[in-house]
Amino acid sequence: MRAIIPLLVAASLGLSGCVISIDDGDYDGEYSSHSSWKKEQASNKRDINELSLGQTKDSVVSKMGAPAFNEALQKEGHAYQLLWYRTHHRESDGITSKDECTPLIFKNAELIGWGETALQKL
Repeated sequence: MRAIIPLLVAASLGLSGCVISIDDGDYDGEYSSHSSWKKEQASNKRDINELSLGQTKDSVVSKMGAPAFNEALQKEGHAYQLLWYRTHHRESDGITSKDECTPLIFKNAELIGWGETALQKL
């Protein structure tokens, strides 16, 4: 029994400085420099800067991936679709909201504009 005590003490001292870190990449905390939402925003901003008016909806979605929000409407005989992509952080609540996104506006499946100004003109 006395031989086990020094072994336990040595083992506990050896492990006292150990830290186990498990990261699944989903934490959106302010101090996380590698968080998924920051990477998504940077990618979306870069992709939006490379868009051209007249691109098809399919080509845009192929490049950018699934939007955060998807809306559609009929107006004056034309089909409009709005795809919202996350581009700017507002609040660390773990939820993406429209005020953190840039809208892409399609008329009859063709890109006609993006951003708040284009949205207001619709």
